[in-house]
Amino acid sequence: MKVVSIVRDRGQLTIPDSIRKLVNWVNPSSAVSISVVKPDEIIIKPHQYQKEVDWDKLWKKIKRVRAFKGKGQGNLSASVIEDREARR
Repeated sequence: MKVVSIVRDRGQLTIPDSIRKLVNWVNPSSAVSISVVKPDEIIIKPHQYQKEVDWDKLWKKIKRVRAFKGKGQGNLSASVIEDREARR
């Protein structure tokens, strides 16, 4: 299928209804990958998220980072709040 659409200000492009009805991945807020293949050709595809997550590995990394101790006995959250208030 081929249709004509207009590129608006700031590069906005509306995908016509006739195209959106043919593919189920084009929805509001869909993440897409946009590639330039040739100077006169742009390809739009659904963004492919990482499908498999090694949760055990991820949680081990989170626990390792949480175990880091800073110099002294400070409270990181309190330090951030104090810094932000000082900048006001």
